[in-house]
Amino acid sequence: MPALAIRFTGGTTTFHDPVSARLAAEFLTVPLGTVARCVADVRACAEHLRVDATPEVIERVAREHLLALVNSAPPPRSPR
Repeated sequence: MPALAIRFTGGTTTFHDPVSARLAAEFLTVPLGTVARCVADVRACAEHLRVDATPEVIERVAREHLLALVNSAPPPRSPR
């Protein structure tokens, strides 16, 4: 069963939960849709595995996924 989401409005972007908003503010180089999708995926996985899907657990796991995403990006090319 999906968790009840609360509405959070930050600037011009509206997030349906504060976890996405906090992580989007932390990972400025990651597109907002990617952050929201990551949070939703982590929540769905936790619920599927019957893990207590608290906001703290969701945020911690989603942060690790986003860190892996950012750290796996290739370095920028240097001009020749």
